[in-house]
Amino acid sequence: MANNLTFPSGMSAPKRASFSSSSPAALSFFPSSSFPILRSFHSPQTHSYPLPAPAMASLDRKFVSFLLLLLTSLVAAAAEAGLGIDAGDRDALLRFRSQLNDPRLSLASWNGSNCTTWAGISCENRTGRVVGIDLGDSGLSGAALPLLCNLSLLETLVLSGNDFSGPIPHCFGRLQALRTLDLGRNKLQGSLPPEMAGLWRLEELVLAGNPGVGGLFPEWIGTFSYRLNRLDLGSTSVQGEIPEGLFHLSSLKFLDLSGNCLVGDLKDFEQPLVLLNLAQNQLSGTLPCFSASAGSLSVLNLAGNALVGGIPTCISSLRALTELNLSSNGLQYRISPRLIFSDKLLVLDLSSNELSGPIPGSLVEEPERAELLLLNLSSNQLSGEIPAEMTELRSLQGLFLSQNQLTGEIPVAIGNLTYLQSLDLSYNLLSGPIPVSLAGCFQLWQLKLDHNNLSGALHPELDALDSLRILDLAGNRISGEIPLPLAGCKSLEVVDLSSNELGGELSGAILKWQNLRFLSLARNHFSGDLPNWMFSFQYLRSLNLSGNHFSGFIPDGDFNVSDEFNGNSNEPYDGFSMVLVPVSVNFAGSRQLEFNYKLHSQVGIDLSNNALRGEIPEGLIGLRGLEYLNLSYNDLTGRIPGNLEKMGKLKRLDLSHNSLSGEVPASISGLRELEALNLSYNCLSGPVPTREGLQRFPGAFAGNPALCMEFSGKGCDTEASLPAGKVIGASGGGDDGWMSVGAFWISASSRWLELFITTHCAQSLAAALWCRRRRGDLKKKKKGHHASRRCATLVDVLRDVVVDGPISYLREVSDRPLFFGLPKDSGFTSCFSPSMTARRCRKHALNKVLAVAAPARSPCSPSITGSVGNPFLLIRRIGFF
Repeated sequence: MANNLTFPSGMSAPKRASFSSSSPAALSFFPSSSFPILRSFHSPQTHSYPLPAPAMASLDRKFVSFLLLLLTSLVAAAAEAGLGIDAGDRDALLRFRSQLNDPRLSLASWNGSNCTTWAGISCENRTGRVVGIDLGDSGLSGAALPLLCNLSLLETLVLSGNDFSGPIPHCFGRLQALRTLDLGRNKLQGSLPPEMAGLWRLEELVLAGNPGVGGLFPEWIGTFSYRLNRLDLGSTSVQGEIPEGLFHLSSLKFLDLSGNCLVGDLKDFEQPLVLLNLAQNQLSGTLPCFSASAGSLSVLNLAGNALVGGIPTCISSLRALTELNLSSNGLQYRISPRLIFSDKLLVLDLSSNELSGPIPGSLVEEPERAELLLLNLSSNQLSGEIPAEMTELRSLQGLFLSQNQLTGEIPVAIGNLTYLQSLDLSYNLLSGPIPVSLAGCFQLWQLKLDHNNLSGALHPELDALDSLRILDLAGNRISGEIPLPLAGCKSLEVVDLSSNELGGELSGAILKWQNLRFLSLARNHFSGDLPNWMFSFQYLRSLNLSGNHFSGFIPDGDFNVSDEFNGNSNEPYDGFSMVLVPVSVNFAGSRQLEFNYKLHSQVGIDLSNNALRGEIPEGLIGLRGLEYLNLSYNDLTGRIPGNLEKMGKLKRLDLSHNSLSGEVPASISGLRELEALNLSYNCLSGPVPTREGLQRFPGAFAGNPALCMEFSGKGCDTEASLPAGKVIGASGGGDDGWMSVGAFWISASSRWLELFITTHCAQSLAAALWCRRRRGDLKKKKKGHHASRRCATLVDVLRDVVVDGPISYLREVSDRPLFFGLPKDSGFTSCFSPSMTARRCRKHALNKVLAVAAPARSPCSPSITGSVGNPFLLIRRIGFF
């Protein structure tokens, strides 16, 4: 049978494909003995197969594809077979590994002689010499860096993000081929060795994040390599002035010297930089224009220095600028209306300076097209209204204008900022209502409008903010009730509505705030019984309901609260009365900001200044993680629970101004962390043993007539055992027992008059002491006769009003200075008027005291008749609670 095929007319036979052993042209460089598969193409004869043209074309394409795939695999196999690591370099790396701690087994693949299988190692193709090491963020530690000095052809050494220790080896100066040296974020120490000045090929030098690397900034670093493109010594401890050579190094594009101890005036750079970060130093002088970088500088960060003067308008000529941070300097004067930045600007931070005047209407060209993500002008002295143009920055994600002197209302158009995530207008002078349009900022996770003069009610429409985590409206004049729809903000973690005019009863709808960690409704007008569900928040850390009109009993039972309450928290605290939520913003060059915050507040409960009654529940005392507990100024009765030692982390305990009875429990001495204690003005009785160390709390037991101090361990059971002039828990000194820290005793006839005075009244007390001392002196001088009579009258008035009992809780209750805890116009200060006689002073002062005081008989003592008819006068200014 013939093998010849006939072809249609007009179509010629294709050329024959032939392969012979005599001419394997395309494969001649592969030895057939090594690759048997090639033998099929080395036939001793040449065979011809005449085929149709289309069939031949298809065969050619398939064959060529197969051949290319085959060749690629064979070349890779040949390269792998011949890429053995240099023996000397291999030994050096193995010695290096032997001196390291490698808990992640990052170097487990370092075996054999094939370089390509060694993790993080690159070798030169022909010689097998090691040219690159990249072991960043591998969890390695040790002081083995000198063992790398024999890798003489090393071009890249990246060991960042590990725990390498010790000094930077001097022998690194021998690595003449180095182009990249990155030792950032380790635990290296010492100064930069001068031998590194010989690395003339170096293009990148990164030592950032090694706080132990310091010393004077070496001069050679500005001239040692004219190829240096990137220098990063951020967060080290380099000192001195910036070397002169760095201001002129033409190859330098990226310079980061932040977080050091650099001093001197900031000069202009002559080369076109892309990034300049000199933040957190001590650089001084005025702000340069950086004219040489007008078309290249993208990031300029000079925050945390001592720059002064104004912001020059030439800064806005940096057309490539995407991030400008001049915060925490001493920049002054007004922001020029000609300071208009390019639409490319993404971050503008001018916070914590001394800038004044109004905010310019336009900070960027064409606000509606601007790409600005973050605007921070907080902590300045800016005044005027929030410009309406600011609401046209549609890309804005963070707006911080807090701690200025801004006035007017919050712009209604602020709802146009639909990408806004964090809004902080706190500590200004803003007035008017909270605009309903804020509901349009549906991506908000932080809303801080606290400490302004905002009024009106909370709008139910705010429930649209279902991403809201932090809501702080404290220190305003917001009225009405908490609207039920607001419970729709299910992501809330921090809610501070304190110091407003909110009222009504608390709705159980806020139980939907299941992520709640901090809640403060203090100093409002909430009323009704304390709801049982108040302790049902799983993650609650701090609860402050003080200064309201809550009544009834403190709920008892199993408190379903957070691990912090139950003793599993290691977080620090900065005080209970305020919550600190520091917000940091990360910008890594993308079009999205990253907001981070960490809640710092004392783990505590404050129910003080209400009308709660009944006993202190055992369940409350069982919260082992409590650091602060304040139940003062209520109507609590019964004994102090005896299991106080369960609250082992308790630092502050205030049960004062109740009607608690019984002895001071011995378990209170088991509170080893206790820093402040106040059990004053209750009905406690029995001895207070000094051997437990409780005497270190000044005034902690004042106002408990049946308490006595045990000095010798023999106990005390009579009133006489309290020595004259001694104050339980008081410290300090003075003539005749007058001066003490927490309490004052004034001799009046044969009885004692107790004045429990807070430190706010120190000035008034000093005046009283002066008055007592001067009585005798002034009587000897004719011109001081009337002053002497008036001084004597002050003591007489107090004696008549109090009837030899205590005046308690005298404290500053307003911004006006007080005299003996009373306003200036209460009558006492009028006694010093030259026209006021002693008799008129006595009558006038007594009437004033009775007008502002709220007489109340102590529940601990029988009634004693007198001028007022009560043995105790509890002075509380109306409107304080």
